[in-house]
Amino acid sequence: SGSFMLVNTSGRYAGQKAHLLMPHLKENDTHCIDFHYYVSSKSGSSPGTLNIYIKVNDGPIGNPVWNTSITPAWGRAELAISTFWPNFYQVVFEVVTSGHPGYVAIDEVKVLGHPCTKTPHFLRLQSVEVNAGQFATFQCTANGGTDSSDRLWLQVISFFHNSLRSEEIGAHHSEWNVEFIPSLLDFIAPLNCCVVEPPVPIAPPQLSSVGATYLWIQLNANSINGDGPIIQREVEYRTSSGSWYDIQPVDSTSYKIGHLDPDTEYEISVLLTRPGEGGTGSPGPALKTRTKCADPMRGPRKLEVVEIKSRQITICWEPFGYNVTRCHRYNLTVHYRYQAGGQEQVREEVSWDTESSHPQHTITNLSPYTNVSIKLILMNPEGRKESQELVVQTDEDVPSAVPLESIQGSTFEEKIFLQWREPVQTYGVITLYEV
Repeated sequence: SGSFMLVNTSGRYAGQKAHLLMPHLKENDTHCIDFHYYVSSKSGSSPGTLNIYIKVNDGPIGNPVWNTSITPAWGRAELAISTFWPNFYQVVFEVVTSGHPGYVAIDEVKVLGHPCTKTPHFLRLQSVEVNAGQFATFQCTANGGTDSSDRLWLQVISFFHNSLRSEEIGAHHSEWNVEFIPSLLDFIAPLNCCVVEPPVPIAPPQLSSVGATYLWIQLNANSINGDGPIIQREVEYRTSSGSWYDIQPVDSTSYKIGHLDPDTEYEISVLLTRPGEGGTGSPGPALKTRTKCADPMRGPRKLEVVEIKSRQITICWEPFGYNVTRCHRYNLTVHYRYQAGGQEQVREEVSWDTESSHPQHTITNLSPYTNVSIKLILMNPEGRKESQELVVQTDEDVPSAVPLESIQGSTFEEKIFLQWREPVQTYGVITLYEV
């Protein structure tokens, strides 16, 4: 207390500066800075400007919170300044010469450990926590008598830009809403704005078991980037191809995702939320996994004959897709059986025409005039389904020759009597023999 500063501006060019620095103040309280000042010259022109800055935590000085350029006599002023640990501030008196001769004086500078008797001061604000990307709102309330000529300054330090700005607020207001991202008000309204990052899992979920229409996962979200506490967990899952996705809240460390499509790849991520607006982090790393195939819904339908020949049959059936196969990996087998040489022959052929809009298959190398039993079998890795059986008879064909060794003849006076065996392969009903 009792500091003194006298600046003789005679012989000084415009823009030269002189400073008086007060000791650092750290007490958790509102201080009153009381001082006398004098800025005058015989010519009546201002010898310079007396500025007062509040330097916070040895940072930049920002804009002057009080200034004057000329006074007819000694004046008295007081400043109310608040700070709270661990922040500290320093009062800086500055004289900037104008080039005119005269004197600028500061005397009896005192730091009082109590609020000023007249100058308003702000009530202490509590710490405010805000999620990154959101706005923090503080109510700053000042106590004390004011009039329209009083000046109130709000000094702000930005964490992101490490810069300080001061804003003058009209003294006729008693409350102000200050919005910023993020800032620390260290001068008149000291506060601590803690900017926190919403939590994001470091690792993807872990797969526990797989079904055709479900996936069991472990959230695996104990290790995070960002800040807690975690108040909500959600599972986001989407198909790897397409735009469909869903989000479900989870209240345990494991979760069963149901009602999924068989044989489909999904990407699964975990979303974590901390308190406050904007507290939901971005999805964590994704687990990519595929559901198993499901048993086919049914066998092929509407098995019909397209064409019948003596040695081949062409069949068709109703087209089907994934909703029937329940798997992208499947095959369709044509299963048929018939009698040949007194024995039942059983054959299978894979049909490659399953994706056509008019699927059909031709069975060849059959025997003429033979009953053939045909059915389709749809198979995937999880099961099989059969169509109804269709019985078809091939057309007749030219019979084989009459065995020459079987022909026998008996001669009479007026006739020859012949007899013989049937051909080995009749291939139909023999209606006539010609001799």
